[in-house]
Amino acid sequence: MKEKEKTAVGAEPIRDARKLGVPKMLILGLQHMFAMFGATILVPILVNSQQNAAGEAIGMPLSIQTTLFFAGFGTLLFHLCTKLKVPAFLGSSFAFLGGFAAMGGMNTGIYATMSQAEKLQYTCGGIVVAGLLYLALALVVKLVGVHKVMRFLPPVVTGPIIICIGLNLAPSAVSNASSCWWLALVAMAIIIVCNIWGKGMVKIIPILLGIVGSYAIALIVTLAGGAQLIDFASLKAAGVVGLQPFFTNFTGSIAKFDLSAILVMAPIAIASMMEHIGDMSAISATVGENFIENPGLHRTLIGDGLATSLAGLFGGPANTTYGENTGVLVLSRVYDPRVIRLAAVYALVLSFSPLFAAFIGSIPSAIIGGVSFILYGMISAIGVRNLVENKVDFTNSRNLIIAATVLVCGLGFSGGITFHVGGAAITLTGLAIAAIAGIALNAILPGKDYVFGKDDGHDSGSLGKY
Repeated sequence: MKEKEKTAVGAEPIRDARKLGVPKMLILGLQHMFAMFGATILVPILVNSQQNAAGEAIGMPLSIQTTLFFAGFGTLLFHLCTKLKVPAFLGSSFAFLGGFAAMGGMNTGIYATMSQAEKLQYTCGGIVVAGLLYLALALVVKLVGVHKVMRFLPPVVTGPIIICIGLNLAPSAVSNASSCWWLALVAMAIIIVCNIWGKGMVKIIPILLGIVGSYAIALIVTLAGGAQLIDFASLKAAGVVGLQPFFTNFTGSIAKFDLSAILVMAPIAIASMMEHIGDMSAISATVGENFIENPGLHRTLIGDGLATSLAGLFGGPANTTYGENTGVLVLSRVYDPRVIRLAAVYALVLSFSPLFAAFIGSIPSAIIGGVSFILYGMISAIGVRNLVENKVDFTNSRNLIIAATVLVCGLGFSGGITFHVGGAAITLTGLAIAAIAGIALNAILPGKDYVFGKDDGHDSGSLGKY
């Protein structure tokens, strides 16, 4: 680690967590598992509870246990594809929620008489194809070279996209925290105190301590007869051990394919692939390693795509690299991918326990909101850091125009843009629009002041070496 990096960000990060000992590694893995858990299980919860404009239920029975299983399995597969180098966790993607809603409300053609469970199978077939599009892009990257591809994604494009990733998540943090502001503030306070003034292991696991500490306070308040912050009903009803639906009802879980479903779900991969590149840039900037070049963007795309297709094939949601866990990397400064793989193993094991899923689901949304305040803000801060470390010149009008357009598109198109292909509605999210606009402007506008792959004098670990 160079002295420059030490003075810039504080104490030297931990790149090999084994020196901390097995017990501490297990706890660090638990922290990453808690960080991803809330958002990962929220996707099936939202899919199950979706309604149309008339208030009619159009939810589909997406399983929490299946979601957890393929989050863990997909993460391990991703690490295998990326030579065990990239500290990323793959959780369920929110980008596809609009697709689930569209398919849940589909009542024409073959879908007119289908049950919601049958619609889910065709929806998952579309997810399988979406994952295959990742492999197609990976092939393009491999054939033409990452340097040629990344020339279209300089820091002036990726930096604002990373900022938008965090800021797009911000309303979710506020919404969750608003359910009980004092509890959210308690979670935030514990995290801040542990991270700023904590010593040793306390400083490394502030997120875990924030969740556990604030949950303990919520439990005390609930048992003392105060506000009912924790719902015990789901805990009482859940079994300790249970198999995922694709084990107990294989034919009812396996994906089916239809062109209409593919046209609804597969194009969403455009947005999620752009988010993937942004997340890889964010993780690279956080860790100080150029993962887009080594092990390579084609490998990370293959890992993400295979994880998504495999999940869809057996009735699970699409996967995506998780910003929450990038935020944990920033706070803990433990960059060892082994810790992420421990979290994946936890997710796999716990996917066989409905009781544990219910326990995590009982964590008050206010606590999730308080934690998200920190984590989501960290993601945007990484985008700012990406711009600063690569010395993006904002006295250059070209750079200002590109960054401004990306930010406005990423934040302004909150509902995305919907268009129709073959009678099916397709929605591009704000992030996808921002990425497309940034890439197009960077390619069209003259006066480039950044050349991918040239030594610009930055630290060799930074994204400036792209």
